[in-house]
Amino acid sequence: MPATTRSTRAVSSPLHHHDSQDALRGHARERANSRILGLAVGLTLFFAVVEFIVALVSGSVALMADAGHMVTDSTALLLALLAQIIAMRPPSDTSSYGFGRIEALAAFVNSLVMLGVIAWIGITAFDRLQNPRDIAGQTVMIVAGIGLLINLLVAWLLSKDQDSINTKAALVHVMGDLLGSIAAIASGLIIVLTGWTPIDSLLSIFVCALILKSTLILLKNSYRILMEHVPESVDFQAVGQDLQSPAAIRAVHNLHVWEISPGHIALSAHLEMTDLSNWPSVLRDLQIVLREKHGIDHATLQPELTMVTPESFS
Repeated sequence: MPATTRSTRAVSSPLHHHDSQDALRGHARERANSRILGLAVGLTLFFAVVEFIVALVSGSVALMADAGHMVTDSTALLLALLAQIIAMRPPSDTSSYGFGRIEALAAFVNSLVMLGVIAWIGITAFDRLQNPRDIAGQTVMIVAGIGLLINLLVAWLLSKDQDSINTKAALVHVMGDLLGSIAAIASGLIIVLTGWTPIDSLLSIFVCALILKSTLILLKNSYRILMEHVPESVDFQAVGQDLQSPAAIRAVHNLHVWEISPGHIALSAHLEMTDLSNWPSVLRDLQIVLREKHGIDHATLQPELTMVTPESFS
């Protein structure tokens, strides 16, 4: 007989269905602002090329840093766009939880890329402090001003989607680029007024320091999801206590809480009981507590019949 192979395509199967007794939402991302991300990709990529060329001509490391930001921004936005499209696919025979976790993966990769950009800008800025060169301040101001307007538009577009950690990661890139544009404008203005070129490198280093914190936070959050850590919004011990609160529950063990995808928390646990006759009502009450008090929508609870012995009361 030929070997049976599992389908890898996304399918709509009763095996993946969630009813009211299981969870209120499924595993596919319900919506995504793909058109917004597509527009953001086009805007940032186009102006990144323009700004990079002007940076080479003007000699401004601040403008070069801003162009570098925009190049990585367009890459980050493109990655975010692809991740959102894939995350909307329903579960398949090989991906029973769906594809939502790819958004956390995209956020993690974008954060790592941003750390690389920060390091590159910092090294370039320190080199320019030791080896200064002439900078066309007025050109820097004009181009950076246009870049600022584009960054504001892209940031406004991305701010419309606050449900996705993936979009938030892309927004961090854009906010860093926005700060870079402001720094480049300030740099050009000071150079035009005073001729003091070191300000160009100093402001670039300052922007790197500002965006480093938000990048590290995003890196930490996406890492927690990928490693299936207990979400920061969940008190693990409190969940265990609430699961054991009904009189019918004697003990709780094998408790696990993790994030399937950003904002989609799951739980599994074994519950020891001496009488399974009232299990349906106990299950319903526990699911309500988990959903309303702890934000856990996807709970798998397994009852286990435990015999009561005299030693249990000693």
